[in-house]
Amino acid sequence: MSIRLGGPVFTRTSDPDEWAAAIRALGYRAAVCPLSEDEDDDTIARYALAAQKADIIIAEVGAWSNPMSADEKERILAREKCVRRLDLAEKIGANCCVNIAGACGPIWDGPYAANLTRETFDRIVETTRDIIDAVQPTRTFYTLEAMPYIYPTGPESYLELIKAIDRPAFGVHLDPVNMISSPERYFNNTAFLQECFRLLGPWIKNCHAKDITLHPRLTVHLDEVAPGMGALDYRTFLKELDRLADPKVGLILEHLQTSEEYAGAAAYIRKVAHEEGIEL
Repeated sequence: MSIRLGGPVFTRTSDPDEWAAAIRALGYRAAVCPLSEDEDDDTIARYALAAQKADIIIAEVGAWSNPMSADEKERILAREKCVRRLDLAEKIGANCCVNIAGACGPIWDGPYAANLTRETFDRIVETTRDIIDAVQPTRTFYTLEAMPYIYPTGPESYLELIKAIDRPAFGVHLDPVNMISSPERYFNNTAFLQECFRLLGPWIKNCHAKDITLHPRLTVHLDEVAPGMGALDYRTFLKELDRLADPKVGLILEHLQTSEEYAGAAAYIRKVAHEEGIEL
């Protein structure tokens, strides 16, 4: 079983065992790290143990920030946050620490022409190396979530980053919906998914689960929607995930608003998995 479905829990608790029980009550075997980077080592260890006892992987530690910011203070703080979050991922034994590469403008994930220059690509390489080298993790990975207008924008540019960064602790956080940025990729997303796994499979540590729809109005309007509400070929997505050698890859639901919406999305993914003979 190489796929572990997960998502947020709406139970508020500071007890690690209650947290783990809430995750398992939803039928999940993966979770997002619930701790801040300011937690003491004892608390981190207690959550790691609770996850282990409940057969839950901590799939990701988010380091959401903008290391590419044009504002020097913001850029320095973002780099420091990424280092501290990667250190947390290492201590708690998470699959990965994940961030986007960052944007060259006032909006941390915004579309700017400078995002897609060779100079910015080289800065991403240098910044990512710097973050990894500051922690030197041995059991987790630093990863970049792809974006439509920030490197990496697709499997080819992700593979180019892997080779350029040249660090064993750099991995892949696969979010295919974020890379479906054209009608070509949208209508041919089965082949696109297969290409993602062909090029990036050995480095994939975690994935996001969502969906995408193309609206029939000019010029091009693509919207993220819940799994099962769009065109993403989930049969291919799940089959490719299930073929990975890593037995602990997470598939994390995100960006929904209510527990009912998450339950519906999880039910859809479980239905497709069951029809394909895949255990989650």
